[in-house]
Amino acid sequence: MPVSKKKTPMPSRSPGERVKNFNEVPLGYTEGQAVEEARRCLQCKKMPCVAGCPVEINIPAFIQLIVDGDFIGAAKKIKEKNSLPGICGRVCPQEDQCEKLCVLGKKNDPVAIGNLERFAADYEQGRGKVDIPERARGNGRKIAVVGAGPSGLTIAGDLAKLGYEITIYEALHEAGGVLVYGIPEFRLPKVIVRKEVDYIEKLGVEIKTNYIIGKTHTVDELFEMGYDAVYIGIGAGLPMFMNIPGENLNGVYSANEFLTRANLMKAYRKDYDTPIIRAKRYAVVGGGNVAMDSARVALRLGAEKVYNVYRRSKKEMPARIEEIKRAEEEGIDFRLLTNPVRILDDGKGWVKAVECIRMELGEPDDSGRRRPVPVNGSEFTVEVEVVIMAIGAKANPLLTVATPDIELNKWGYIVVDDKKGMTSKKSVYAGGDIVTGSATVISAMGAARKIAKVIHESLSS
Repeated sequence: MPVSKKKTPMPSRSPGERVKNFNEVPLGYTEGQAVEEARRCLQCKKMPCVAGCPVEINIPAFIQLIVDGDFIGAAKKIKEKNSLPGICGRVCPQEDQCEKLCVLGKKNDPVAIGNLERFAADYEQGRGKVDIPERARGNGRKIAVVGAGPSGLTIAGDLAKLGYEITIYEALHEAGGVLVYGIPEFRLPKVIVRKEVDYIEKLGVEIKTNYIIGKTHTVDELFEMGYDAVYIGIGAGLPMFMNIPGENLNGVYSANEFLTRANLMKAYRKDYDTPIIRAKRYAVVGGGNVAMDSARVALRLGAEKVYNVYRRSKKEMPARIEEIKRAEEEGIDFRLLTNPVRILDDGKGWVKAVECIRMELGEPDDSGRRRPVPVNGSEFTVEVEVVIMAIGAKANPLLTVATPDIELNKWGYIVVDDKKGMTSKKSVYAGGDIVTGSATVISAMGAARKIAKVIHESLSS
């Protein structure tokens, strides 16, 4: 039977239905759809897709297991390299990684690797019993991991399987990092995150929440407590602002705070009285996935109008194409080539409107994208009650201020040996966004897997 040139489409909720609630939008493949899509894989001997995967999953092997109907085997094959497949199958930018290198994609649609990964993970979870791989015998070594985000969970799982005693120290009251406070329920259900955190714990990892390393304990105190090494994976959680007039008005949020209130503080649930402003008109500033998430959350909280204000054109937006498309389908009003210059006061300390200026694209900047240039005299005003700044985040200095012997770069990120993840402080390693700046979930996981090997080699010798 000939295979299709097009990807097997994943069923999803209609825009009219999904804006009324926080239910997950893509519904996942059925068994038949998964096998149909898996049959499109050419089973290339050189496996270029694997080279595009930061955690080096044997992609053709797990896809062949789906073709064979061994869905549990497919999940196990993925988990040889990736302990969080249900998460990665939903939020990883496969179109820029494994799928980008798919040979089939040179003339046709690439294989929907991310959809198949999600299918295998969900099938295993739906079976009700997740097999826990055999761990190496305990070696008596203790490692502290700071941060229970994608990076910390990954390195903890890898090292636990090698026989290390692992404790994760998490500042918030729930493990998951950006997976629980940043990514909305309709894109990554919290139950999926909880199940994959449970899997890490069943590997023998202890997770201690409400511990702020730098306040509750210092890194030096962790060594005094008997740890042989410390891994720092605290992410980049300090929000950035534009420093324009009116940013201190009531009704101005950072995307970090807005999404934390919506996700971790459960504003998406009707039975929670979460302290969050519910307004009729919102402006979300920025063009990344966080901006798309914020705009779509605002709709689901009851907004009648949500503007996305972005200073470049759609072509330059860093958000995933599918997230932009879904935001458009749901009615987000995109104001491109537009930049805020001032937030206006209603006279009572609350947001009344945002004054913007039109932009045009000039020469490329350091990012390779054309630099936005203001058009003189093009100012205009948009009436809104809430403004959400989704223009990026930077390193939170809480830990590093309390650890002055860790070298930082000029932006406050931790400096490491690129190949080994070693910091300037003995036996302290770091990876993920606290090293690279804001990046993807899977890139942080990839760095953590490599550093796990370095730590194991170092402590074994």
